[in-house]
Amino acid sequence: MLTEINFDGIVGPSHNYAGLSLGNIASASHAGDPSFPRAAALQGVAKMRGNLGRLGVQGFLLPLPRPNRALTQALALDGSEPPQLRAAPWSASSMWTANAATVSPAPDTADGRCHLTPANLVTMLHRAQEWPDTKRQLEVAFGDTRHFAIHDAVPPTFGDEGAANHMRLCGAHDAPGVEVFVYGRTGGPFPARQHEQASRLVARAHGLDPARTLFIEQNPEAIAAGAFHNDVVAVANGRVLFTHDMAFADQQGAYEAIRKAFPALEVVEVPSSAVSLAEAIRTYLFNAQLLTLPSGEMALIVPTECRESAAVWGWVESMLASNNGLGGPIRQVIPVDVKQSMANGGGPACLRLRVVCDPATVDPRFLLDEAKADRIEAVIAAHWPSQIDPSDLGTESLANSVIAARLALLEALELPGLG
Repeated sequence: MLTEINFDGIVGPSHNYAGLSLGNIASASHAGDPSFPRAAALQGVAKMRGNLGRLGVQGFLLPLPRPNRALTQALALDGSEPPQLRAAPWSASSMWTANAATVSPAPDTADGRCHLTPANLVTMLHRAQEWPDTKRQLEVAFGDTRHFAIHDAVPPTFGDEGAANHMRLCGAHDAPGVEVFVYGRTGGPFPARQHEQASRLVARAHGLDPARTLFIEQNPEAIAAGAFHNDVVAVANGRVLFTHDMAFADQQGAYEAIRKAFPALEVVEVPSSAVSLAEAIRTYLFNAQLLTLPSGEMALIVPTECRESAAVWGWVESMLASNNGLGGPIRQVIPVDVKQSMANGGGPACLRLRVVCDPATVDPRFLLDEAKADRIEAVIAAHWPSQIDPSDLGTESLANSVIAARLALLEALELPGLG
């Protein structure tokens, strides 16, 4: 009964471009621009609808309470502070649920339960505020303690960014897999957000088999180029690792280590000669959802920016022509419009957390169907701000609008307890 469910984050009504994320080039380049929360949220729901139709199952997680009054008080905001500090309590970054938690499915863990550890996200102030509310939501969605174990976040100072730096390879989702934790090292122009010891702590807490658990260093050049998470340069699904050739500090050593633990590994590598590291990061070719369809074929869900890039789309077309003739694993590449998320530095993979479980064990209020998607879209259309300008952040009128919008969504989804 185990299957993989993608839980997408619904884009919150305070979605804005404050440029708070050091090392996220897209976020920095749009700092101070007006944002469009309604359009962003509707784009996210459209992506969820598409994958619901492809896979037959889709989940979602809710926006966290914003503005965060406790953080506002802790920062003693009085209007004299820098705009980035004033914007932090309004951050809607929890929409990127790839950073919500690290997930180890039941077949991999010592006690046979699915384990989830919320990411502490301590490297960035605007994200470090998230994990207590994230944990609270996970405890509702995955509250069946016979099947799930929810941990506290890793303690500081070990930065943990969740599933964005974690991959799982397996013969089938319900079979034991090999879990790969990718960490960074400090020293470059941007912070390495995933600490090796955070990854090792999560693996121990989840009761993973050391023989089937790997710790691999991300390429410092990739971090310096703007790959602030591993999922910006690599994604895995089933037996397939889809990766740029500059993803890991020791690329061939990484392949050998994974293949030793998982001999069935199939690598689909994009060479720098075809797609530069900069272009891979700009288009988020690897920040994609690699899905196994009911037919057994794999589809890659990419942002429309990939189709607009001559280099990326040229490689895609060449790969598809080769795969469909020679039996390669990726048979479809499907562009989706998530431009509002992309402008703030998050692609299709950032917007989802993968959880392998029996859907019957999940609180059904967090599982999508077409009627529920209709309700969500109706609330967004009626309550989400159409535009937020930088000067709006910190105003009482926007605060009232954002709070009311989220409460309307909770009511529509029968989740008032998360208010």
